[in-house]
Amino acid sequence: MASIREDVAATFRPDGPLARAIPGFNAREAQLQLAGKIAETIDQDAVLVAEAGTGTGKTFAYLVPALLSGKKVLLSTGTKNLQEQLFYRDLPTMTAALASPLQLALLKGRANYLCLYRLEQHVQHIPNAEPQLLQDLSLIHKWSAETQTGDIGELTYIAEDSKALPYITSTTDNCLGKDCPVYDDCHLLKARKKALVADVVIVNHHLFFADLALRDTGFGELLPQMDVFIFDEAHQLPDIASDYFGEHLSSRQLLELCRDMDLVCKTDLLDHPQLRKINDKLAQQVKDWRLQFPVDPERGNWRERSQQPAMQLMMQRLNEGLELLYQVLKDSLGRSEAADHCFERLALCRSRLKKLSETNQTDVSLWYETSRLHLNLHLTPLSIADKFRQVVFAEARSWIFTSATLSVDGGFDHYLSQMGLEQAERLLLDSPFNFAEQALLCVPRYLPEPFQHQAMQQALLKTAISLIEANNGRCFFLFTSHRMLQWMASVLPEHIRQPVLVQGQTSKRVLLEKFVQLDHAVLLGTSSFWEGVDVRGDALSLVIIDKLPFASPDDPLLQARMEAVSRRGGDPFSEVQLPQAVITLKQGVGRLIRDVTDRGVLVICDNRLVTRPYGAVFLKSLPPMQRTRSLAEVEAFIAERDQARIGSYAATD
Repeated sequence: MASIREDVAATFRPDGPLARAIPGFNAREAQLQLAGKIAETIDQDAVLVAEAGTGTGKTFAYLVPALLSGKKVLLSTGTKNLQEQLFYRDLPTMTAALASPLQLALLKGRANYLCLYRLEQHVQHIPNAEPQLLQDLSLIHKWSAETQTGDIGELTYIAEDSKALPYITSTTDNCLGKDCPVYDDCHLLKARKKALVADVVIVNHHLFFADLALRDTGFGELLPQMDVFIFDEAHQLPDIASDYFGEHLSSRQLLELCRDMDLVCKTDLLDHPQLRKINDKLAQQVKDWRLQFPVDPERGNWRERSQQPAMQLMMQRLNEGLELLYQVLKDSLGRSEAADHCFERLALCRSRLKKLSETNQTDVSLWYETSRLHLNLHLTPLSIADKFRQVVFAEARSWIFTSATLSVDGGFDHYLSQMGLEQAERLLLDSPFNFAEQALLCVPRYLPEPFQHQAMQQALLKTAISLIEANNGRCFFLFTSHRMLQWMASVLPEHIRQPVLVQGQTSKRVLLEKFVQLDHAVLLGTSSFWEGVDVRGDALSLVIIDKLPFASPDDPLLQARMEAVSRRGGDPFSEVQLPQAVITLKQGVGRLIRDVTDRGVLVICDNRLVTRPYGAVFLKSLPPMQRTRSLAEVEAFIAERDQARIGSYAATD
C-alpha cells in the first residue's frame, strides 16, 4: 500500500492540502519522518514506539496517516482535555483539509455521563440534604431535559467537585445495565453505539484499559472493532495499565453500595426493617475502617498495615458485616431489580476484599492510599509486560505509541521492557527547536543537599526571589512534594510583587487562564502541572524545579518493584528509580519551550545533577541547552532576551 505513504507525503507538501487549509503551515522534517514511519507501520500491521521531541508536530503526523488509511482507528490520549482538543479542534481541521467524510466519535468514561435513572432516584429521596447539594441537583435536573449528549462537561455552572455528581452518574458496580428502566435513553449507551460505527474513535488511556479489562470477562466492545491503535502521551501507559490489570476496593464503593441499599430499603423492601439496620451498621463499620488511618492522606504497605492487631479486628468486623448483609439480602432476591443488582455488587465487593486480604500473594504489590474521607486498597501486578504483549501481538493490527518522553539516555529499553514491546520498531526524533539558542539550563551553585530540608527551603526561596524578580514573573515553579509547595505558597507572596497562583486554589484550567491573563504571574504546581500544559510565548519564560523527581522511597508500589528487581539480581536504582525520574524530569522541562520563538530559562535546584554519576543520565536525556551554574549569567541571558524582544517590537512598529 505504497499509495498511502505517497498520499501522506503529498498531504504535507508546501502546495498540499494542509498548506492550503491552514495559514502559515509548514511541515517540519521530523514531522515528515514520523508521519512516514506511522504510515509504514499502519501499512504493515506493525508496532511502533516513537519519541518525538517538543515541536515535532506529532498530532498531525499521526492524524494524517490514520485518516488516509481507510481503517478503523482508535486514538487514545492522556487526559479528557486532550481528547476534547483532538475532537473539537485538531480532527475537524484535518478532516476539512483532507475533505474527509469519516465518522468521528468522542467516548469518555462512564463517570462523565449523566445517569437518568440515578438522577430520578436521588432527586426524589434526598429530603434532608445540604442546600448546595439540593441546588446542584435541581440545576442538573433542569439540564437533563435539555442535553443531547449527557456529557457532564457541559455542566460548567456546577463545581468540578460537586457532591451531586456521584448521585447522578453510574459506576460499573451500580449500573443496572439492560435491567435499567431507562436503558434505551441511556446517554452512555448512545455514546458507545456511536463509537462502534465510527471510523475514528477518541478515548483516553483510562477508558482504553477499562475496556481491555472488560474484554477479559467477555464484555469489551471497542477493541475487537479496531484496526489501528494510536497512543499519544504514551509514557503514562505503564502506571495506568498496572492499575487496570490489578484489583482495588474503596470505602467509597462500599458506602455508595450502602447508600443505594438504603434507597431500596425505603422503597422496594420497605417491609424489611432488619435489612435496613444491618445495612446502616455496615455503613458505620466502613466509616470506622477509615478512622483507623491518620486524618492526613497517605500511601502505605497493606501487607504490613493489615497485620496490626487493631486492623485485623477491624477487618474481621467488616467481613462479618458484609457476610451478614449478603445472607440477609439473599432471602429477598427476586423481589426487586434494584435489590438484585445491589446483591451482585455486594458479592463482588465481598470477593474483592477477600482477595485483597490474602497478603501472601507473590508478584503483586498490596498497598493502600487514603484521601480526606476515603480509603482505597490496591492489588497491583509488579509487571504488566506479559499480559500487554499478548494483547498487542495477538492479531495482525497496527499499534503506535508516541510521546515527547519515552527514552532514557538515548534508548527505549526501559519503556519497552515495562510494556512488553521488545519486538516493536523504534524511532527517536529530536525536537526541531534550537535549544542551544532558545534555552539556558542553570543548576545554581552552593545549594544544600535536598535532604537538608530547612536549609534547602531557605536557599530555594532566596534563589526563586532573585530569578522571579529578574524575569518579572512569567514563571512555573514546579515541586516534587505538596509539603514544599505549601510552604513556598505561604512565604513567597511576602517577598515578590508578582501575583502568585497555587495549585488547588481552583481548577487547573482556570489557573492556566489566570496565569496567561495576568502576564507576569508565578504559578506553583506539583505533578499535574509537570505535563499536559501548553503555554506559548512571553507568558512563560522561566521554569524552576525544586529537585530531581525521584519517587518517594516510601511508595509501596515502588518498593515492591525494587524488591522484585533485587531478587533476580538486578540494580533497583538504575532499572526502576532512575528511568522513572528521568522521564518525569523531561516532562517538566518540556513546559519551557513550546514554540520556535520562545526563549527561556530552566533552573533545576538540585546539585545531584552535577555531583552524582547518575546526573549524566539526566543531562544526556535533556535537550541540548546552554548550561551554567551562575545566577548572574541567568540574569544576563534574561536581560539580553528582553532587550531583543523590545527591539523586535520596535522594528515591527
